[in-house]
Amino acid sequence: MEMIERIAQELSLKEKQIKKVLELTSEGNTIPFIARYRKEMTDNLNEVDIKAIIDLNKSLTALSQRKEAVLAKIEGQGKLTPDLQKAIEAAAKLADVEELYLPYKEKRRTKATIARENGLFPLARLILQNVSDLLDQAASFVNELFDSPEKALAGAVDILVEALADDAKLRSWTYNEIWANSSIASEVKDPSLDEKKIFQIYYDFSEKVSKIQDYRVLALNRGEKLGILKVQFDHNLDKMLRFFEARFKDKNSYIEQTVQAALKKKILPSMERRIRTELTESAEDGAIQLFSDNLKSLLMIPPLKGKMVLGFDPAFRTGAKLAVVDQTGKLIHTQVIYPVPPASSDRIKKAKDSLGKLIKEYAIEIIAIGNGTASRESEAFVAEVLKEFPKVSYVIVNESGASVYSASELARQEFPDLTVEKRSAISIARRLQDPLAELVKIDPKSIGVGQYQHDVSQKKLADKLDFVVETVVNQVGVNVNTASPALLAHVSGLNKTISENIVKYREDNGLLKSRKDIQNVPRLGAKAFEQAAGFLRIPNAENILDNTGVHPESYQAVEKLFKLLEIKNLDTDAQTKLRLLNINETADQIGLGQETLKDIVTDLLKPGRDLRDDFAAPKLRQDVLELSDLKISQQLEGTVRNVVDFGAFVDIGLHEDGLIHISQMSKSFVKHPSQLVSVGDVVTVWVSKIDTEREKVNLSLVPLNELNTIR
Repeated sequence: MEMIERIAQELSLKEKQIKKVLELTSEGNTIPFIARYRKEMTDNLNEVDIKAIIDLNKSLTALSQRKEAVLAKIEGQGKLTPDLQKAIEAAAKLADVEELYLPYKEKRRTKATIARENGLFPLARLILQNVSDLLDQAASFVNELFDSPEKALAGAVDILVEALADDAKLRSWTYNEIWANSSIASEVKDPSLDEKKIFQIYYDFSEKVSKIQDYRVLALNRGEKLGILKVQFDHNLDKMLRFFEARFKDKNSYIEQTVQAALKKKILPSMERRIRTELTESAEDGAIQLFSDNLKSLLMIPPLKGKMVLGFDPAFRTGAKLAVVDQTGKLIHTQVIYPVPPASSDRIKKAKDSLGKLIKEYAIEIIAIGNGTASRESEAFVAEVLKEFPKVSYVIVNESGASVYSASELARQEFPDLTVEKRSAISIARRLQDPLAELVKIDPKSIGVGQYQHDVSQKKLADKLDFVVETVVNQVGVNVNTASPALLAHVSGLNKTISENIVKYREDNGLLKSRKDIQNVPRLGAKAFEQAAGFLRIPNAENILDNTGVHPESYQAVEKLFKLLEIKNLDTDAQTKLRLLNINETADQIGLGQETLKDIVTDLLKPGRDLRDDFAAPKLRQDVLELSDLKISQQLEGTVRNVVDFGAFVDIGLHEDGLIHISQMSKSFVKHPSQLVSVGDVVTVWVSKIDTEREKVNLSLVPLNELNTIR
């Protein structure tokens, strides 16, 4: 099967779509550019589809190259048969190619190699023929190394074991048998290493290989790596041995030895490693996808525009660091207060006075409190102060990665004279004002919205998360006059150097007034401009199109559109005309594709529109909630902080986020929590369980009386 055909089949796409995507990428076009501005060419493929095509093409190219190398090596040995060639060419996975290549692979010296070198191969044949006087026959094979008939027979068995262990059909049957009928089990190895009993449910655990869930695979891997668990397979060995022995017409003790050794010492360990690897890869892919979905939701949280914000980085002993930032994110003031014990009551009173003074002096509208150490104690302190300021609210902000940013070279460049802690307070405030602009400054792996992110392939994780960040940044668009180099670097066609050059150009020449000005930035060539221009916004530009997603390559077509509709500015009358536009007819008239014209009309109806405004805004609070305030079946509102395979964690204003288990998410079956909730969603929940001893709360997305009727 041709590669294009294979990709189309696997991804359920058309071959012409695959060809066009690969053609466009080979010409240096980026995924965001192709998805947004080449829709007619790809038949409206989105970023995820395009990346899937590119990734699968790379994977299949590597597979094809390996097949060619293997075929050449086997042919060089003079052992390539038509059937073997057909099997290798048909192999769907790299592991299958390696299995077929195994018997022909150059091996390091083994016991079997030495036995063959010492002329024991004919004796191995005699074992297979089940001759009656094997011991006598073996006497004629005795030599200096194999100095007795028994040792000669043992050497002959080694030859048979290696041959049997390399048998592709037996290995394939064993592999399929393990997947279908074996279990993966764990038992406790050293409970002293599991102080918090995190892995307790795996101390005596067993699950069918075919049914084990991804997060359990990753948990077993971590428990094993930490030395807490011992993980092994449970097989139907009797069935396997019977299947292997059936290959031989006659049996003797040496054949039984051969079968036992080949299966237990060679094939099973090899197949177990392969299956553990495949389980892990599948689980990693699931965890990485979940992390990327959560990250996308987090990046899409709407900005709180035009607000004076006070960032509050909590701490016990060293005091809370405060940072006042204006409506544009510019730092106005920093301060340290001591609002919670072990600070003295005098210090806490002074902290209240200081916070009140800051709120008045800078007309603070919202306080952003980091969710780290001393967060809830600080929340109680802030809520107490805000009783005197009824128009001021606070928000708990996920500060994961803020410390990473604060100690980074980027943060040192932005605020060279500030301490790490004060930079963290600024980051917390800005995360509320514009989550996307601030979070792109941090390694996505440090943001902490996933499960087992440190246990998966870091290269695959980084690749996936970078793709998510790039996709969101370009879908939202970037104000070229206010964006940091970190944000600009994620724009299609730009890199670190060009992004820094844009910022320097702004500093030297003032704000860019049009997209044409962007072409004056050093090192920003024609291709980079083509790829980036449509994603860069210039508010208040003379040409309103410069503040939309309309690409400069379509400006002339838009002028034709305006002339056709007699539009001079985008007033109410113009918007009515655009809404009533016949896309099919007009696209041909002005020389645009229908999908491109649809996007242009959408942009013209809401110039400067922020895609994130369609998502739930952060939940503002004015008072704190205690565990003692809760009652079973109580209805609350909260913000989803993390989505995992078994449920979702929701901030309802307590010290710890509450868990909605997947079983309490719907009246009907839910395959995965991400079907119903995303990070940043504001949800209505009901309290289903209160564990005062562990300070844990379980929640339900369904009223308990309705949930109970379906259980």
